[in-house]
Amino acid sequence: MQNAPDSSLIGEEYEVEVGPVAHGGHCIARTDEGRVLFVRHALPGERIVARVTEGEEDSRFLRADAVRVLEASKDRVEAPCPYAGPGKCGGCDWQHAKPGAQRRLKGEVIAEQLKRLAGLTPEEAGWDGTVMPAPGDKVPAGEVPAWRTRVQYAIDAEGRAGLRKHRSHDVQPIEHCMIAAPGVSELGVEKREWPQMATVEAIAATGSNDRQVVLTPRPGGRLPLVELDKPVSVLRVDEKDGGVHRVHGRAFVRERADERTYRVGMGGFWQVHPQAADVLVKAVMQGLLPRKGDMALDLYCGVGLFAGALADRVGEKGAVLGIESGKRAVEDARHNLQDFDRVRIEQGKVEQVLPRTRITEVDLIVLDPPRAGAGKQTVRHLASLGARRIAYVACDPAALARDLAYFREGGYKPRTLRAFDLFPMTHHVECVAILEPVREGA
Repeated sequence: MQNAPDSSLIGEEYEVEVGPVAHGGHCIARTDEGRVLFVRHALPGERIVARVTEGEEDSRFLRADAVRVLEASKDRVEAPCPYAGPGKCGGCDWQHAKPGAQRRLKGEVIAEQLKRLAGLTPEEAGWDGTVMPAPGDKVPAGEVPAWRTRVQYAIDAEGRAGLRKHRSHDVQPIEHCMIAAPGVSELGVEKREWPQMATVEAIAATGSNDRQVVLTPRPGGRLPLVELDKPVSVLRVDEKDGGVHRVHGRAFVRERADERTYRVGMGGFWQVHPQAADVLVKAVMQGLLPRKGDMALDLYCGVGLFAGALADRVGEKGAVLGIESGKRAVEDARHNLQDFDRVRIEQGKVEQVLPRTRITEVDLIVLDPPRAGAGKQTVRHLASLGARRIAYVACDPAALARDLAYFREGGYKPRTLRAFDLFPMTHHVECVAILEPVREGA
């Protein structure tokens, strides 16, 4: 194949042996000339033909898809979803791998990130190396767990609902998303047309029968009359300020975790897997072992999931401070936790609000930062508060590893680390690290 005059290598094909898995849903391979390829739809140890999807002659690495498998891994299966594969939907990374193999691959990524960014072995991190499946996710061969309770559909120029292709704005129209939870699928978003819409997000609460769609019109687009297969509330994203506004129905959905009900308003954040909130609360509380009378922080607290669990356990003489940047999430958290007298929720960025509180000492800390992590400044401040234990909930193993290195500088080390496969078929994985102060001489 001839290269384009602009030195692009897109479309070039290389026969390669696939190396280890890398963070991001791909594996690493090298061409005979030593070029590094990040290859999707491949598995370690396979021999494949990789077709370049991004990169030029002088690129540090190339991105590619496995378009032909010459020698397959024993972990390979036929992708159950017809939209999974090169050039198709970018939502799932590992449809072509057995479920157990997916978890092993995620475990290898966690181990590699811990070693490279934090200088920790699994043993030093208090981790047994396993990634645990979520309760109820074991399904027969050839099927996939239907777990995704929130799906944002992209709408193509013809008004058809679909999902975006990998690293692209192009839309793959679909008739059914296999990982969508039943409550999402039963709305029938994929069956109808959405003229003048850019995206349609479908939300199916697991703590109630609440269903919601959030519509984002194209510039100047008019809202359609929404008639779906089940009763549903409708929200709209304002094209000017990005705010979310109620069109009809409830402005929130009701979720449930740790035997409490939580209001989540205006399409706000809640864990996507139906078991995730309970799994993470249990892991955090088992790790922290809160005591009556403890003073605790819940940072990046969202609608108050961990703050509620802490408040239940520290009792009337304990206290919990939650910090969250989202205005609507703070309103929801205050509503959700209004029956606790000694819970306070502050709005703002953690790195700005926490110093203003002038808190100098706490017993317990939970932090569930965004994908980029907490960062050196915030970690340094947290390490100065002398907490007995810190629970770090992480959706990105690289950010977790970087912050663990900062915590070590501040005198904290992991006591335990647990990993959970709360995003089956994708490369994403959730971790809970429990940290404690390094003892003198340890």
